[in-house]
Amino acid sequence: MTAAVDRALPLAGRRFDLSMPLLAVLGLFLCALVLLPVLWLAWYSITDADGSLTMANFIKLASDPTFVSPFLTTLAIASSVALSACAVALPLAWFVSCTDMPLRSTIRAFVTASFVTPPFLGAIAWEILAAPNSGMLNQWYRALFGLEPDEHLFDIYTVEGVTFAIACYAFPYVFVLVANALDRIPADLEDASAILGGSRASTLRRVTLPLVLPALLAGALVAFLQSLTLFGTPAILALPAGFHVITTKIWSFFQYPPNPHLAAAAALPLLLITVLLLRGRQFLLGRRSYAVIGGKSGAPRLVALGAWRWPALGFAVAVIALPVLLPYFALFKTAVVRTVSDPLTWDNLTFHNINFVFVEFSQTQLALRNTFLLGILAATGGTALALAVSYLTTRRLVVGHQVLGFLATAPMAIPGIVLGVGLFLSYTRPPLVLYGTLWILLLAFLTIELPAGYQQLQAAIGGLHPELEEASRIFGATRLRSLWQITAPLLRTSVIATWCFIFIGVIRELSATIMLTTAQTKLVSVIIYDLNESGDLGAISVLGLTLLLITFVVVLAANRLPVLGRTGPPLG
Repeated sequence: MTAAVDRALPLAGRRFDLSMPLLAVLGLFLCALVLLPVLWLAWYSITDADGSLTMANFIKLASDPTFVSPFLTTLAIASSVALSACAVALPLAWFVSCTDMPLRSTIRAFVTASFVTPPFLGAIAWEILAAPNSGMLNQWYRALFGLEPDEHLFDIYTVEGVTFAIACYAFPYVFVLVANALDRIPADLEDASAILGGSRASTLRRVTLPLVLPALLAGALVAFLQSLTLFGTPAILALPAGFHVITTKIWSFFQYPPNPHLAAAAALPLLLITVLLLRGRQFLLGRRSYAVIGGKSGAPRLVALGAWRWPALGFAVAVIALPVLLPYFALFKTAVVRTVSDPLTWDNLTFHNINFVFVEFSQTQLALRNTFLLGILAATGGTALALAVSYLTTRRLVVGHQVLGFLATAPMAIPGIVLGVGLFLSYTRPPLVLYGTLWILLLAFLTIELPAGYQQLQAAIGGLHPELEEASRIFGATRLRSLWQITAPLLRTSVIATWCFIFIGVIRELSATIMLTTAQTKLVSVIIYDLNESGDLGAISVLGLTLLLITFVVVLAANRLPVLGRTGPPLG
């Protein structure tokens, strides 16, 4: 088809097309973006301080109990998070998608809103709620039963507490995937099961669950990987409790005296596990078919819960209280009182924390400016990069487009802390010294968020027939002009969704950021982490609420802006 279009071009229009050289440069940039940090990581892991090849780094780690123990602890936490996230998200998704439970849209909106909350901020909120001495829930518990000051019901500074705090912000991934899968199940299949004598429980077990199994496995994998590679929550809750996980242990190798060779060797097993898990999921799902065969069918019919409607709603409210309602209340209360233990009364209300953050604390304005500048640049650049790469691979315009597709999805297998180590090793020496600048953080965010943006836009472009682009080419437009003026406006909703997703990802990121910031390039996430180490929870609450508020405003504004001069319905 492309050759036919090229033959149909008028002779006047057959001028040199800059599109292909530019797209080739894009491919080279993608190679450098993904491969360079991984190659440096591999090199440092098998060399010593003198540059000699050695396996001593791996031998030392394998024989060191202070490394093996965090590794096993991480696997246990990640497995527990994945299981608990599935156990909570599956029934909640079924209530929201398949039943007549009240306030279903509101519950779905609250679960979706939890994506905006950075896990490290949620961990601090649960620190305020469930610390054994000063935690609000423990204070209420002691006041209710008249107990001694050292009595407590909850202790967030334990392995179980870390697991719980991570699961609060991992289960939404499972929920969204399973709820979307349930929404797509046609009612005809369940009706056919009922006609053949299947009970509701049998239909659920033999029809509904098999169809949502790929989504459930994908959600469990995402929850496991999120827990495996998370830095902020363990650093906030596990380190005060006196134990490490794998990400905090890797981070500790960069404390004085730094040992980048040992850090690189410690990061590679994390990378290997991630790759194996992603490949294992493809192997398991590839052995069976989970597709619905047939044409257009009726919308799913809601199951009438009867008297169970209100218990179901109570369960849903209790679930969304964990990542959203209770943490947000804790942050608000801590922001407007002088100390965490003060009750929320008119006499205790103060602007002290707000004044400290925005007037007295000198780093606030710089951190906010850096955060949202990088968020906007990464979201814009990442969306443009994902759009161009997905266009190349979907339309198969260049030789080796399969390689581009692989490179665009490869960062999915690179944990944030591992990428941070790789970028640190790559850009702290000539010829390209980027450490200490915002550029290294921009590269990190582009790499981390590229796979999600690429997959979303590739699916959207695959749904567009290329005939409009071919018509544009026949009338003399270059490929880049066709992409900019024809394809991109037709993908308005997908482009905005990708932009918002990357922007939120930048705001939530701490694992790679903690490895790459300096005094002049600190972001709000790093400032919050630093303030937590000094115990200033009031200032943290003000900064956290400010971050959430501005994020919501930016995302809402992005959904109401036309893309490339075209108008259309807002996202969602």
